[in-house]
Amino acid sequence: MEVGFPSRAPNHSMTPPEKPAGAARATPQHPKQLDHVIIRFAGDSGDGIQITGGQFTNTTALFGNDLATLPDFPAEIRAPAGTLPGVSGYQIQFASAEVHTPGDRPDVLVAFNPAALKVNLRDVPLNGTIIVNADEFNERNLEKAGYKANPLEDGSLANYRLVKVDITRLTLDCLADMKDLDQKEKKRCKNFFALGLVYWLYQRPMDPTLKTIREKFKKSPVIVDANSRVLKAGYDFGSNTEIFQDVFVVPPATYEPGIYRNISGNEALAIGLVTAATRAGLPLVYGSYPITPASDILHALAKLKNYGVFTFQAEDEIAAVTSAVGAAFAGAIGVTASSGPGIALKGEAIGLAVMTELPLVICDIQRGGPSTGLPTKTEQADLFQALFGRNSESPVAILAPSSPSDCFFLGYEAVRIALKYMVPIFILSDGYLANGAEPWKLPRVEDLAPITVNRRTDPKGFQPYLRDEVTLARPWAWPGTPGLEHRIGGIEKQNVTGNVSYDPENHDLMCRLRAEKVARIVQDVPDLQVVGPASAEILVIGWGSTLGSITQAVEEAQAEGVPVARAHLRHLNPMPANLGDVLRRFRKVIVPEMNLGQLAFVLRGRYLVETVQLNRVQGLPLKVRDIRQTIEEVAQALKGVR
Repeated sequence: MEVGFPSRAPNHSMTPPEKPAGAARATPQHPKQLDHVIIRFAGDSGDGIQITGGQFTNTTALFGNDLATLPDFPAEIRAPAGTLPGVSGYQIQFASAEVHTPGDRPDVLVAFNPAALKVNLRDVPLNGTIIVNADEFNERNLEKAGYKANPLEDGSLANYRLVKVDITRLTLDCLADMKDLDQKEKKRCKNFFALGLVYWLYQRPMDPTLKTIREKFKKSPVIVDANSRVLKAGYDFGSNTEIFQDVFVVPPATYEPGIYRNISGNEALAIGLVTAATRAGLPLVYGSYPITPASDILHALAKLKNYGVFTFQAEDEIAAVTSAVGAAFAGAIGVTASSGPGIALKGEAIGLAVMTELPLVICDIQRGGPSTGLPTKTEQADLFQALFGRNSESPVAILAPSSPSDCFFLGYEAVRIALKYMVPIFILSDGYLANGAEPWKLPRVEDLAPITVNRRTDPKGFQPYLRDEVTLARPWAWPGTPGLEHRIGGIEKQNVTGNVSYDPENHDLMCRLRAEKVARIVQDVPDLQVVGPASAEILVIGWGSTLGSITQAVEEAQAEGVPVARAHLRHLNPMPANLGDVLRRFRKVIVPEMNLGQLAFVLRGRYLVETVQLNRVQGLPLKVRDIRQTIEEVAQALKGVR
């Protein structure tokens, strides 16, 4: 690839790492081949960390690697620059084989300031590579980060491969002749210098990012020129210095034939909902109030209005959900989304959808709590809230996607189930899935399950709570249909007629019917599949976004001869019909969760099976190494009792 030099040559006045005598340097013509790499970019929010990680991800996807990402946003909206609470991060693992997680520990940390180094250093393994913007390690920034001495000079990083680059100064040198930009505007380009440098280190093409720069900033040619120059300057800096002893390449992965795109969980969820609505031939009405990390669903759906999508940004959570309930009553697919705090506010209106038996889809993009908690950090602690978080007997169906691309399929499935059984249904995603990305093979529409709409148009014999014999779904009678006038609301209904009823026996019957209707969804739930040897004694079972970490941990343990298998739940209410039999086949059942044991509690209560719990509520995805350690401890304990 030919790349141009910046208009002003950068000053490379720095000392590269010593190279062992006689060592052969890998060149772009002969790069060292790796099977996977984990990179983490970290700095202030204003450093463009998410843009940098996103561009590296898009380029890597186009290159053909499999990948998984973990964007990590600061919880404080405007934390002071250079402080620990203001650190933003973006981690990506890319490989020539299947990737299950963004990785536990980064092989390379790119730290834009001392705070980013301090927050992330604990995750870097010994001998890992740390690339720092040396310009930012001044007295003021060191003090903000709580350093008493400069870690670049005091020997505390001696066990790492430290690469010091004057990124800010080199960026300013590159743009010195651009009089239309002030110093602050020029400094904002430094993230592209770092990106270009890492592109060179791992032999990634710059063309996709250059194209994105041209498109994103097309209204400002000077910004296009500046960012493009700096990206190339970072690449050229790596190419024309010996700052790194080697360059590397991770060959493309082998994929099934098909059309792929890089997709995040919230994007996939939005597309899945719209695909289902289009398949059903119904409009989709989305009522929401902005909340992290669910807001991107609104952004994505607002761009799809040509598919019969209506988006409504309400002034509060209650207005948002009741607008969706009203849309469902009127014959549309009603959808609402929030995170845990907003779901709490929606509780009464969700109960209204239970009572009126309307098809409502509730997307809960879980985050750390309670209360405001950790707005930008991930968690999966809303299972109890979805199961029990409403007054009285208020059963709903619950699904939990296991990966960003799985959000598409469960968004589609949620609409299908809601329409077939006339029930409210939860989708329990989380911040990790919502913001994470992976390659997604576009499915063929004809391979998706058909969607039936139980709309009633015949007035003969109509009763609003006359039920289908198989699903117990009541008829969906849209307002304005002659002869189908009826009354629904939050007060208990008489069976069949829908009249207001305070009769004790009727209330008991209706509660049982609503619960039985949700229970009958098991007819559409596939049996739980166990992955592993038939002789396995240990089962690792999880739900939601823990799939990747569980899969990798179990595969590593199996490779070492540990008798372990895995299973994963995507349907949480009702659960698969064979779940009890599966659990009782194993001597030990391990349940890893990003909560304090909610699924484990449910499994013990329903199936009387004791479990080994692995629980973390750190605002981060589960680590593979923690699951591995638990598996090994359980395996050793089983050996001791034989």
